[in-house]
Amino acid sequence: MAFSFLNQELAIDLGTANTVIFLNDQIALDEPSIVAIDNNTEKCIALGSRAKLMHERVNPGVRTIRPLRDGVIADFNAAEMMIRGFIKQVNNKHRSIFTPNLKVVVGIPSGSTEVEIRAVRDSSEHAGAREVFLIYEPMAAALGIGLDVEAPKGNMVVDIGGGTTEIAVISLGGIVIQDSIRTAGDVFTSDIQYYLRQQHNIKVGEITAEKIKVNVGAVIPNLEEEPEPMIVRGPNLMTAHPVDATVTYQEIAHCLDKSVAKIETSILHVLEQTPPELYSDIVENGIFLSGGGALLKGIAQRFSEKVNIPFHLAEDPLRAVARGTCIALKDTEHFSFLMR
Repeated sequence: MAFSFLNQELAIDLGTANTVIFLNDQIALDEPSIVAIDNNTEKCIALGSRAKLMHERVNPGVRTIRPLRDGVIADFNAAEMMIRGFIKQVNNKHRSIFTPNLKVVVGIPSGSTEVEIRAVRDSSEHAGAREVFLIYEPMAAALGIGLDVEAPKGNMVVDIGGGTTEIAVISLGGIVIQDSIRTAGDVFTSDIQYYLRQQHNIKVGEITAEKIKVNVGAVIPNLEEEPEPMIVRGPNLMTAHPVDATVTYQEIAHCLDKSVAKIETSILHVLEQTPPELYSDIVENGIFLSGGGALLKGIAQRFSEKVNIPFHLAEDPLRAVARGTCIALKDTEHFSFLMR
């Protein structure tokens, strides 16, 4: 086709914490899902990493917004600005004098309501997409991990994202049993902030708590490879004097315990409802972990001990959903589980 360059296909993992866009099987963009807006003009002044640098550091004339909360669009205008801006960034990298005919596949939480689904579709269309397909995130994660989702076998995926944890049993190209809970990365971050206030009398922002989670985030108190303790600086809650606190991974394991236990309960709840034939497949194959939360140290071990089924960490857990969305995009006619 002579004008095939006018057709552009993008796979978008619209995450609460990060947005990943694939173009031609390559990661074209991987940025934090955040926008900075000028309060006077209501125009977007920064996106992604640049906006994240401003987060919690802005003056009254500028505000930063995370358009997605709990995996779904919470601020429609900001989401549209963000999607439009990210698509423009991708197009600028792959320069074209024409506006391409845009086809996108977007990952959405499996517990999304009709209103939430429409918000994603409308935001994508307003950002310039002509054709919009939607795929449930656990299905995308399973494809991204490399599972044969259309086989008459049971596969189970636990995708711990920024806003939601998606748990699903997949067979014959469909989701048999699923649960979507709003205990995930953002909750872990606020758990850490609360713990530091209570135990160390120190106030830290979201970005610092995120760094602690990445560096010393663990869910079991005895790790074989122990990460170095992290020194955190902040104001003392009583005196406002600067103080240092040394945070160990054992402390973080303790402070995340309740939230991780909620995910375990949800996994067991899904397993209880799983048909016996599919259950035996899951016991044989194990359960697959994806999403940023899967990077917490010791999580596969803790879940395996709790559930008595082996848990496997995906190769690139952060991008499993985006990769799966990309696989679905290549053959939208073939995959019956894609929603138009």
